[in-house]
Amino acid sequence: QVQLVESGGGLVQPGGSLRLSCAASGRTFSSYVTGWFRQAPGKERQFVAAIRWSGGSTRYTDSAKGRFTISRDKANNTVYLQMNSLKPEDTAVYYCAAKYGTMLYQLSDRYDYWGRGTQVTVSS
Repeated sequence: QVQLVESGGGLVQPGGSLRLSCAASGRTFSSYVTGWFRQAPGKERQFVAAIRWSGGSTRYTDSAKGRFTISRDKANNTVYLQMNSLKPEDTAVYYCAAKYGTMLYQLSDRYDYWGRGTQVTVSS
């Protein structure tokens, strides 16, 4: 069974940075895609970024391009989301998700495995 555990959230001032981690276990992830999603109160879950374990291809939502970077550490089965130039509108619970295959889907219902999330609050 795939398990995903997020960490690294917290309170940061506007313009600051955070690095989220997603530790994955239970599978060999070479044929998986891992994504980051976020959900703010009263809003739908939103795609942020995704990465293919094999090859490292990435995809970002427009609001993340140029500010966020998704990466993976194969040796430690961990996916990271480096977030820079954070804005108050980035405040949300951030979830890590995984799916078997190679397509970098943006739709949350394409992902089979989910972590419990980590809170990110951007406020002065």
